[in-house]
Amino acid sequence: MGPLLLFTYTLLSSWRLLDAQSNNMITMVEDVRLSIEPRANVIRGTNVTLRCKAKVISYTQEMSRDYTIYKDNVIIFNDSSSSSQDFVYLLPDVRVSHTGKYSCEIKIDGNHKMSEANKLSVSGLSTPLLHLNQSVVSEGEELKVSCTAPGETGPIIFNFYVDSRERLERQVNSDQVEAKLFVDSVGIHQIHCTYTVLVTVYSFKSKESNIVSVSVKELSITPILEIFPQNKIYEGDSLNIFCSIRGLASSIEHARLILSQGNQILSHGETKINHSMFALAKDSGLVECRLFLGNIRKVATKTVSVTELFSAPTLTMSPAEVFEKEFVTLTCKSEHVASEKLSRKELTYTLDPPESLLILNDTGVFFGKALTYDLNYTCIAQAKGIIKRSKNLTVRPKVSVSSPKIVAIDRVVLGKPFKALCQSDTGSLPINYTLLKGREQVGTVSVKLPYQQALFTVTIDRPEDVNTYRCEAKNRDNEAHVSKSLNATVTVPLSRPSLTVIPVLPEISEGDHLFLICMVKGTPPVIFKWYRVGRESPLFTTNSEWNSSDFQIENLAKKDSGTYYCEALNFANNLVRSGPVTIEVRLALWKKAMIGGFSLLVVSVLVVVGVLCFRSKRGKREPAAELSVKPSSPKSDDSLTVNLTHDTEVYNAAPAIEDRPPTSVWSERPPEAADDEESSMVSNELDVEYTEVVHPHAADPARVPGRKGTDTVYSELQNSPHGAVDHHGYGSVEYAELNGEQPEINHYCPEVNNYQDLPVPVD
Repeated sequence: MGPLLLFTYTLLSSWRLLDAQSNNMITMVEDVRLSIEPRANVIRGTNVTLRCKAKVISYTQEMSRDYTIYKDNVIIFNDSSSSSQDFVYLLPDVRVSHTGKYSCEIKIDGNHKMSEANKLSVSGLSTPLLHLNQSVVSEGEELKVSCTAPGETGPIIFNFYVDSRERLERQVNSDQVEAKLFVDSVGIHQIHCTYTVLVTVYSFKSKESNIVSVSVKELSITPILEIFPQNKIYEGDSLNIFCSIRGLASSIEHARLILSQGNQILSHGETKINHSMFALAKDSGLVECRLFLGNIRKVATKTVSVTELFSAPTLTMSPAEVFEKEFVTLTCKSEHVASEKLSRKELTYTLDPPESLLILNDTGVFFGKALTYDLNYTCIAQAKGIIKRSKNLTVRPKVSVSSPKIVAIDRVVLGKPFKALCQSDTGSLPINYTLLKGREQVGTVSVKLPYQQALFTVTIDRPEDVNTYRCEAKNRDNEAHVSKSLNATVTVPLSRPSLTVIPVLPEISEGDHLFLICMVKGTPPVIFKWYRVGRESPLFTTNSEWNSSDFQIENLAKKDSGTYYCEALNFANNLVRSGPVTIEVRLALWKKAMIGGFSLLVVSVLVVVGVLCFRSKRGKREPAAELSVKPSSPKSDDSLTVNLTHDTEVYNAAPAIEDRPPTSVWSERPPEAADDEESSMVSNELDVEYTEVVHPHAADPARVPGRKGTDTVYSELQNSPHGAVDHHGYGSVEYAELNGEQPEINHYCPEVNNYQDLPVPVD
């Protein structure tokens, strides 16, 4: 018995396999339609789409389909596809030649069906272009011409005209044609061309024929569709569908039945179909029993309505937002239950995946701690063999915000607004950031999107105010974190600089070492620049970490005189400028001394030379003055006459008294006194007498105008006791005062004193 049972089982399995394969081969092409997009009437250059849509009834929609596109019953394209999607054929940049009737055919496993033809009409032609090989020909010479239809396709007829009369016609399958023309007569002729695109063959339609009536008798054969139970159907009920034929037995022998719902074939057979199924809510819809007999197509339809035993469950979470490792509750529930068929206690719920570590607390209620990572949950409801799943619920545990940090992303400048950024390293969005100044809230920014930043605009008036700002971060109601105080370097804008000059201005001389010191108040580093008025570019630029810097000029020269100023700039970006300082470089001290000494030397030389020159010129112009000298010896009463030349010292003496009246050349001594003096003198002693000699002469108004004076000449007369002149012994001297005009003194003439030129007194 064992081998027999094994053989029987193998036979049944083979029959079932063959039956399944034969079932899969059952395919019916219900309908094929072709549509033209965007519309049937378009203009030249439009992109047109031909869409072929087929309705196929089969056990499966995954099958090979052969598509063929026709134009005017001529195949223009074919392709195969295993997709149930619409087949699309593109006609880009259409031309008039694309005008025609298009249709689509589909073939599946020997079944084929063609759509109705739809006409595409394209309007608009391009302007033809004519070209001649030459514009001037001789009489009887051949002329080569070409005509082009830019961008056109299809069979084209070109026509050439001479003086508006057609002379030549050519038909080609391209958009250009070349030809030869002969122009008979002499003169100027006008040539042009046209073209015609051949779309359809010329046809002539006849009149309507006679009308003949025909009567079609319906065969007494129809499909019958029955569904049980006929009353209300619930999920889980056994659903029995019967499809059969009612009619002539002779006709039934060649009939074929197909039971389908939508595009899905439920079953097929020849004369009768009995299909049983487990009713589900998704099975609601139109059921069709189709009869195929030759070219006859008949169908019987009924609508099946399946009532849900219970609705698909929904999965919800409480609270709506949960943080890591906090308790969460997931509730799975079917909102609708057919209470007449099912009680809620019979409905069971499970949670997928099972490793979620949530515990079933009540019917459909799961409780536990949230994980530290995202997880998709699905609820499964089951009763009486019906299983339904909820939509996925993704539980994303939120991360508590970490302690924020506050930083200044701009440079902090006193009195100017800057941006402060508040951010936390971790934390689920949205996060509310609040800027605090002391205990006062300045503003709040809610960050809801990734890469969004919480930026605050802050302005401080004192450097120490920067440390009063803090930031608070919060992404849950009962917890907030506060940052440390804002720590940033405050840049104080620069004050107006002062320019100090060393050495002081009045003491600046050539050769000095000059220091121009620029000083400001503010936060370094500072960029200092020194300028000289009249020059655009700076003399010197330096970047200093201090509030002052200097520009030095070594070995000052006269050319360094001018007006100087300095500019300063720091990170506050405010350029400040000092007041101008004018520097005058004076001569060096040794140069001043040298110039003074040289000047004195020149003056002295000029004086000496002038005196010498004057005395030399005076000796040539004036006669010598006579001087009468009375001898001091009582032995002779004769007067002594002395000739005075200009070489005496008389002319070098300064004038005594202006406008003094002339006096006697002799001294006003009483004779008695003279005699007494002479008698009392020892014979070997020398008597010296001073005699005043008066020189009256007219003044030279051209040399010394309006000036008169008395010249005193001191003459030393030596008398020996014996009356002879002794040049080497002692004698008496008389001084004579000469009255007359003061001679002009020429400083370029040398001063000479010649006492030895005085005359010797005569006894």
